[in-house]
Amino acid sequence: MSKIIAEIEKPLLNTTLPLVEVGDTVKVFVKIIEGGKERTQGYEGLVIKHRGAGLGETITVRRVFQGIGIERVFPLHSPRIEKIKVQRKGSVRRAKLYYLRHLTGKATRIKEKVGVRKDESAAKAAPAETAAK
Repeated sequence: MSKIIAEIEKPLLNTTLPLVEVGDTVKVFVKIIEGGKERTQGYEGLVIKHRGAGLGETITVRRVFQGIGIERVFPLHSPRIEKIKVQRKGSVRRAKLYYLRHLTGKATRIKEKVGVRKDESAAKAAPAETAAK
């Protein structure tokens, strides 16, 4: 049964996205429709949660705006997601970073992964595409 679902979902998956992991600082570009016009808005923050697989895969991005923490959930394969840019790769030892909700200031800093280039995350996703062809 899951093979049938995978075949149906395959053309709907967004294959241009980089590998996004918990702890990464990302900028998500979202298409917004206001009235009859469409524009792109960037949302930059820290990925505190990654869940699901296939079309249901989502990430939760947290940012602090004017002293208030704001979290937004993005479905990765939504047509409204134009692109995702990884600003920093974070080194964390947890799958979910909910503890950051209770911290402020310098305590919320995440160590950066050493020796990982920003464009390497796109290179990791590319071999899977070429192997499928």
